[in-house]
Amino acid sequence: MPFETNANPLRGIILKLSSILAFLGMQTCIKLAGEGIAPGQVTFYRSLFGIVPIIVYLAWRHELKGAYKTKRPVGHFLRSLIGITSMGMGFYGLMHLPLPEVIALGYALPLLSVVFAALLLGEVVRIYRWSAVGVGLFGVMIISWPKLTLFRQGGIGSEEALAVVLVLAGAALGALAMIQVRRLLVTEKGPTIVLYFSTFAALLSLATLPFGWASLGFWPLVLLILSGLFGGVGQIMMTESYRFADASTIAPFDYSSIIFGILISLFVFGEIPTLNTIAGSVFVVGAGIFIIFREHRLGLERRKIRRVSSSQNPS
Repeated sequence: MPFETNANPLRGIILKLSSILAFLGMQTCIKLAGEGIAPGQVTFYRSLFGIVPIIVYLAWRHELKGAYKTKRPVGHFLRSLIGITSMGMGFYGLMHLPLPEVIALGYALPLLSVVFAALLLGEVVRIYRWSAVGVGLFGVMIISWPKLTLFRQGGIGSEEALAVVLVLAGAALGALAMIQVRRLLVTEKGPTIVLYFSTFAALLSLATLPFGWASLGFWPLVLLILSGLFGGVGQIMMTESYRFADASTIAPFDYSSIIFGILISLFVFGEIPTLNTIAGSVFVVGAGIFIIFREHRLGLERRKIRRVSSSQNPS
């Protein structure tokens, strides 16, 4: 969302790390709620209760009035439909795979965003970024391969393989959703996009009710409500982090989630990451950080060219 930038990189980094912990809290609550809950049901609670802290935040900033005003309802619906499908796929994977694997596979999203930006938005992607995307996707394959081979074995293993496929498909759809967000940002405000997504997501999730929602006990219900609150708070802190520091400063800290995820997985779920997960994560994280710094460098070069051009052609 557009707002003034107050230079305070340390505060921005702290907020970014806090948002990562909040999103991990959301994922942990979903895993603790149990595997028998339908992804659509999880998505409903995540979306519905995620609206609460966002509305409180916008009211505190006096930005709630007119937040739902839009000239592009169809665009918001399309973004929400893609995003909610991506979210549901990711939640299925979260309930059937170790947390670090889900996080590492999710790193495919920014890599695929580069591909879709080139194909759908006509952005120029040079050999350095294409190479980084290739290296990152190779890392994704390293993580995925042991599970994908289980398709040939059937039984319990095939469920894990399906989870991997859905997480990767969800990452692809998530990248498409980000492309749609960039299109919406041309005319729409950030709060409008966030609120429409959460609202549409909750409503669209209700369409999965006839396909079988679980009867929730007290603690699963509490955990799903908490997942929504954590998700909404994470969204707020992520937004706030960009108020105090440039995106190029903050973005690399996204990859700290794999470290936090491994610790949570170890101490909460007793899951030890596999060698494939660790090795693949090195490739994926390295490729992602390379793309971030490459974009930062290109941004500096573009700003330098504009300054030189403006000095030579004063208005």
